[in-house]
Amino acid sequence: MKKYLFSALASGLILSAQSASAVEFEVTELTNGLKHPWGIAFLPDGSALITERTGGLRHMKPDGVLSEPISGLPEAVTKGQGGMLGLAVHPNFAETNEVYVCLSVAGEGGQSSEVHKGTLEGGQLTNVSRVFQALPKVDSAFHFGCRVTFDKKGDVFISLGDRGSFKERSQETDAHFGKVVRVTQDGQAVADNPFINGPAPEIYSYGHRNVQGMTMHPETGEIWTHEHGPKGGDEINILSKGDNYGWPSITYGVNYNGSIITDETEMDGMRQPLIYWDPSIAPSGMTFYNGDAFEQWQGDLFIGSLKFRYLKHLEMDGDKVVSQRNLLEDLDYRIRDVVQGPDGNLYVITDAANGKVLKIHPTK
Repeated sequence: MKKYLFSALASGLILSAQSASAVEFEVTELTNGLKHPWGIAFLPDGSALITERTGGLRHMKPDGVLSEPISGLPEAVTKGQGGMLGLAVHPNFAETNEVYVCLSVAGEGGQSSEVHKGTLEGGQLTNVSRVFQALPKVDSAFHFGCRVTFDKKGDVFISLGDRGSFKERSQETDAHFGKVVRVTQDGQAVADNPFINGPAPEIYSYGHRNVQGMTMHPETGEIWTHEHGPKGGDEINILSKGDNYGWPSITYGVNYNGSIITDETEMDGMRQPLIYWDPSIAPSGMTFYNGDAFEQWQGDLFIGSLKFRYLKHLEMDGDKVVSQRNLLEDLDYRIRDVVQGPDGNLYVITDAANGKVLKIHPTK
């Protein structure tokens, strides 16, 4: 295993990090050889499940040994940004052994995000069933969203992108473009969803571009998201039922070629982000820290950056961002996801043809 020591006072392989709070930590490479890993979720025994966007679902033992791809899921369309994407394990996994996986699946009209659940038994998922299907399916290889998170009640939140060319429909509540949906564990629209009597009753919030980070606040139970926005338009939001988050009617960003999307950054009836980034960091993956390994990080937020190839650390005071720091910059990896393990350490996966799992833990 490769190890790197991070210190506030050193450089080179002894990398600069966290000088303000004097936190020192090591980074250990647990495994590599993953095909563009996209999501990671830990099991109670300290092992983890990992989705490979162009590969499949893998099981990583605590020592980093990887299984062969786990069978049982439908075939994923790996065109463009599609493939095997987000995942979550059932809150009572020790009793149910259930796993929820979001992937792009082909159908009439093209492909879209779908969530399937199954029971993990050895090297396969059994009793696989579809929990949710984003409709309509369209011929686009962009912006699938596809993060999956449970809330405290056990309901399932699923993020859905605007699919690139269909951004205007993020403002419409008759389809799933640019939405976060909320369903029961069996895939039914939750009874008090805000558009329960409409054609897309699963919708919880709308006006999103491409939510690639979503997590539950460990104390408040609120669902937090971040938008993978346009150029200069990445943002963090706290979800509220029925609210409109503005895309593409308002944004702090522009198109990648510099052309204007809209001159408006605020509009009545549309939520403002908690914070936004300009320039964009291309965020992906997000988690709050509430473990025992790093006392000074309690309640802080960690977000992967694909563009700038670092782990963003946001020091939090409730829902206020106190400061921001960039970790792991010198490793130069695209960070696709970050989670807290059952041991209280942080784990990140790197987006590459030879993707890695890195463990962030206190120095010994």
